[in-house]
Amino acid sequence: MTVTGETLIGEIVRNHPEAAEILFSIGMHCLGCPASQMESLAEACAVHGFEAQPIVDAINEKIAQAAN
Repeated sequence: MTVTGETLIGEIVRNHPEAAEILFSIGMHCLGCPASQMESLAEACAVHGFEAQPIVDAINEKIAQAAN
């Protein structure tokens, strides 16, 4: 699975727990809260003041590393 800006935070954390490290590092600490389960990565990035694409790229790189 490739993560995009439209991928839900809950889906990312559920399917790729290794991505939580990246999200925590940019200040997304409420990964388990009910709202995050229905929020896309792009929406969460906007709320936290980040561009989504660099985060998407970092998460996909982390997923690829974990798969090896």
